[in-house]
Amino acid sequence: MTIAGLPKLSRLTLREQVLESLREAVLTGTFRPGDHLGETELAESYGVSRGTVREALRTLEQARLVTSDSRGKVWVRTLRPEEIEEIFRVRAALEALAVEEIITRGEGASASAELQELLPPASREQVSYLDRLNQDLRFHERLCELSQNATLLETWQGLEGRMRVVMFSPGDGDPVDIMNDDHHKPLVTALESGDIASARVAFFDHMAEAARRWKASTARLR
Repeated sequence: MTIAGLPKLSRLTLREQVLESLREAVLTGTFRPGDHLGETELAESYGVSRGTVREALRTLEQARLVTSDSRGKVWVRTLRPEEIEEIFRVRAALEALAVEEIITRGEGASASAELQELLPPASREQVSYLDRLNQDLRFHERLCELSQNATLLETWQGLEGRMRVVMFSPGDGDPVDIMNDDHHKPLVTALESGDIASARVAFFDHMAEAARRWKASTARLR
């Protein structure tokens, strides 16, 4: 029997709750690359021990979302240009493979029709930076889902945290138009064409341009 009015209890430990809160704050841009995450201040804000915060930060460091120095000070990571290049090259390889598997199964037309509905907003649309970023990443994640390759999808999702760290570097006032619909429509068209070679080129070119732009944006932080 359930009793009305009683709140649901969280099954998460304090450490897990702090970890999830901090991870969400990094992945949604509350804490941005270069921001200092003070252990004492966070412990006071959450009403938990410094040890609990320390354990959560250690887990985020293992996930390569934050970094620390020899004195134990922790910051949200600012990725080096070569790391950004690597991430987008891996994304290009993964998404080109996704396209190849979709086309090989003869599902290019149906997949492109679905992705057409998920195109990121146009630059003229008044959309928050976070919403624009979420829609951009959802477009690419759905492509990987449509490949029906579980390993490919898992690998792509494993990169998402670091993608977000990169994409939050410029800040709300400086969105990069590579996330707009006009840069994604050619990807849908290439998928619909059924030509694997040209589709691969389209995705590698898209990711190369994205890497160039994000490297330029993050350079302003240095």
